[in-house]
Amino acid sequence: MANVIIAIGSNYRQSAHVTWASQCLAQLLDNVWLSPMLWSHDIHQGGTMYLNRLAMGTTTLTPDRLNSVLKDLEAKTGRNGHHVTIDLDLMLYDRQRYHERDWPRPYIQRLLPYLPNAQRSIFNFQYSIFNNTI
Repeated sequence: MANVIIAIGSNYRQSAHVTWASQCLAQLLDNVWLSPMLWSHDIHQGGTMYLNRLAMGTTTLTPDRLNSVLKDLEAKTGRNGHHVTIDLDLMLYDRQRYHERDWPRPYIQRLLPYLPNAQRSIFNFQYSIFNNTI
């Protein structure tokens, strides 16, 4: 089983879409933990507010297959260029970090501490996933 962290975000019907995605991930992953939801400003200064959350769990899916499933879920909500109905990004797969530019973003940093044992016991390594020393 691989340990994963997935970032969830939405800028359109935010609460409904983040809740729906959270329920989907709870069925897709094992041992799921969800952070609280957190509002953030559009990183592109578009003025739209995003609702964000992190999900942590385990899976037997490969990173490529998991990413494919996540993109299929995004497509089911009718995501387009303006309305980000749901954005699901694989952030961590075991010790491999993805979306490096997103790790320092304030909403990620504020939500990570809500994931239980995210620093050591879940991922079985000494250094924090919060920095670049993995």
